[in-house]
Amino acid sequence: MLVLLPPSEGKTSPARGPALDLDALSSPGLTPVREKVLDALAEVSARPDAAAVLGVGASLADEVARNTTLRDAPTAPARRVYTGVLYGAAGLHSLTPAARRRAHESVRVVSGLWGAVTPEDPIPAYRLSMGTDLPGIGPLASAWRGPLGVELDARADGELVVDCRSAAYLAAWHPPRSADWVAVRVLREVDGVRSVVSHHAKHTRGVLTRHLLTRRARPPRDAEGLAAAAAELVGDALLAVELGPPARGARTLSLVVA
Repeated sequence: MLVLLPPSEGKTSPARGPALDLDALSSPGLTPVREKVLDALAEVSARPDAAAVLGVGASLADEVARNTTLRDAPTAPARRVYTGVLYGAAGLHSLTPAARRRAHESVRVVSGLWGAVTPEDPIPAYRLSMGTDLPGIGPLASAWRGPLGVELDARADGELVVDCRSAAYLAAWHPPRSADWVAVRVLREVDGVRSVVSHHAKHTRGVLTRHLLTRRARPPRDAEGLAAAAAELVGDALLAVELGPPARGARTLSLVVA
């Protein structure tokens, strides 16, 4: 099983910890691109128009400025740095040792800066979205597509891929045809009418991620097994679970919430 997550916009900046060491990150084949993106991000973040280029508001000026010193910034495991809604529900920082090992093996966070990291990879807090057209690099999804394919295609070969990414991060890499690729969608049902939601989607994907990492049974091996595992949440976190037919290489697992 391979669980793909997007990074959170909300991040906790480590107060202390070792400085960034790209050689300490998993997937060393991504290091050359990480170097280039890191340098380009630092250069852009020092410009007067940095916030506009990075697509963020003026209120995040301090976070943008922090991008200029990432090489010297303190780091912490990614599970502690990412603190948005999805990660709050997934609780990767509070797993048992056994579940933490499962997360290290199974979870990959697809990132505009790092390409992909495990929950244990030591990273600083940063501000960069995969949807950015970064001067000196170009559209990040395009820049990462080839390198991520080299790193992740073999990992996903013949595996169940549980895809909780948003569209911008989905554009950076598609699992190979040999994978059992399942995209997780969240729908809200009110008075019998269903609609796509965003906040609930992040939370519910986090709930599913934690469930897959902490349940006692073996990890699911295919789409049907994933649907059965998700159905264990019906009556508590979910109203219903529906597995759709294959389309464009992926099946869709719809999680219905109230």
